[in-house]
Amino acid sequence: MLEDISGEKIKEQFKSNNKLRLITIVVGGVIVIVLGYFAYLQFMWKPDNDKSKDSYWAGLNYATADSTDLAIDELQAQVKKFDGKVGGEVAQFVLARQFMAKGEFKSALKELESVDLSDIYVSIMATGLRADCHSELKDYEKAANLYLEAADANDNEFTAPMYLMKAGLCAEELKDFTMATECYEKIRDNYTSFASQKAIEKYIARAKNKTTK
Repeated sequence: MLEDISGEKIKEQFKSNNKLRLITIVVGGVIVIVLGYFAYLQFMWKPDNDKSKDSYWAGLNYATADSTDLAIDELQAQVKKFDGKVGGEVAQFVLARQFMAKGEFKSALKELESVDLSDIYVSIMATGLRADCHSELKDYEKAANLYLEAADANDNEFTAPMYLMKAGLCAEELKDFTMATECYEKIRDNYTSFASQKAIEKYIARAKNKTTK
């Protein structure tokens, strides 16, 4: 259930949020999202994080250059050194995405489950990445539950329908077509722009058709 997310798409969806400033890093064809404003605010108001604020940039640069193994080595060192600090937590978030890029989903889950970032959008993305990992490991029930958790965490026009969509697809894998229909109908009824882009009526019809068989 991994999905490419363009920086322009995210900016468009979140443009009404004046606080949000996005730094997008292309990793293996998938964009890792780091909310730069969050780290900035933490560094400004929490002096004890000063030493960690630049800790992840070297790893980020390797990630940008698709040097996944070098990025992992660098980020692991920074996570160990700055664990509990904002820089260390951001490094761990990006490290998890590097493991996903290599198909090492269990390693990615280990990192994601330890990430502690209070920003709502980063937290949603971390939950969504955990769901992606479980989906790739074919644990669709766990994935669906996490996608729903991510969708419910914040009602916005970008993450909420995206994760509802993924939850619906996982539900179909589980042959829970009633749940799949509910997810798709919620997208249709509440997120019209996303529904139009995804031709959601097609998914609703498919799930309903399978429900009646």
